[in-house]
Amino acid sequence: MKYLAETQDKDYILLDLMANYGNDVWNFAYFLTRSSDAADDLSQDVFLSVYDRIYSFRGECTMKSWILTITRNKSLNYLKKQLIRKILPVKTVPHGGTVQSAESQLFDRMETKRIWSAVIQLPRKFREVVILDAHYGLTDKEIAELLNISQGTVKSRLHRARTKITVILETDNEGE
Repeated sequence: MKYLAETQDKDYILLDLMANYGNDVWNFAYFLTRSSDAADDLSQDVFLSVYDRIYSFRGECTMKSWILTITRNKSLNYLKKQLIRKILPVKTVPHGGTVQSAESQLFDRMETKRIWSAVIQLPRKFREVVILDAHYGLTDKEIAELLNISQGTVKSRLHRARTKITVILETDNEGE
């Protein structure tokens, strides 16, 4: 879907985009705002904007990057208005694979929660690059375009974020 002709059905396109990217939009908004209520509102707002601007998509980036850019901008505007600073508990991110024992699944969920809790503690500029890289699988180039920073800055922030996560996790282990 590189370029959209105005003869294409906007409603159908929107439904398709919501089905493909709805969870990504909500999760990204949640990670940025740390609020499920805000993520709900922002997701709706993002797709309203996508609907209004669907024919302006020029294909200079992937559709996913375009939608996540809109999500980021709306989330940052929300944060500026609300001045949200509190940390909310992180839900674990489900992952597929072979069937594991209940004990193994429990330990995996605990470790995932511990890692995402460490990510949530990072300053926003580090948190964003980690989420876009690890959770959404965007390339350094896509992240750079989405955040409007250089690829070198993306690499630097990823390195620094991973270092900070390691320190947080090691500090947590010492306290146990």
